[in-house]
Amino acid sequence: MKYVTQNPSITHAAARAIIDAAVEAAGETSIAYAIAVVDAAGHLTAFIRMDGAPVMAAQVAQDKAYTAAGFGMSTEQWHEFIKDDAPLALGAPTGVDRLVAFGGGIPITVDGHIVGGIGVSGGHWSDDIKIAGAGMTAIN
Repeated sequence: MKYVTQNPSITHAAARAIIDAAVEAAGETSIAYAIAVVDAAGHLTAFIRMDGAPVMAAQVAQDKAYTAAGFGMSTEQWHEFIKDDAPLALGAPTGVDRLVAFGGGIPITVDGHIVGGIGVSGGHWSDDIKIAGAGMTAIN
């Protein structure tokens, strides 16, 4: 099958486990979050918007997950990647659809393959990173 590739992707069960671990960690805070997990192609696989989470957090969480899966680097790393490159800093956030360049999105890798991404939104981006990291403990 020389014209076909096989790309590993996260299972729904793993995505749910990640969401559950993130929700558990979020429950230890006073912040309500939106948490999204996408597959390797960036398609939404599991999602929750906790009671009281900002409405816009739903879209931001999904876009953070999409960014992390699509580029294989955290959204926090995107900020570092573009901050000292004026043309990239000006063009990437507005020119690349759904790109988020602040913390809260982490690629999900298994055996060296990017199989998806998690995105968290609702708190300060530094809090979002912590909740996303807690979610990742479900499969690491």
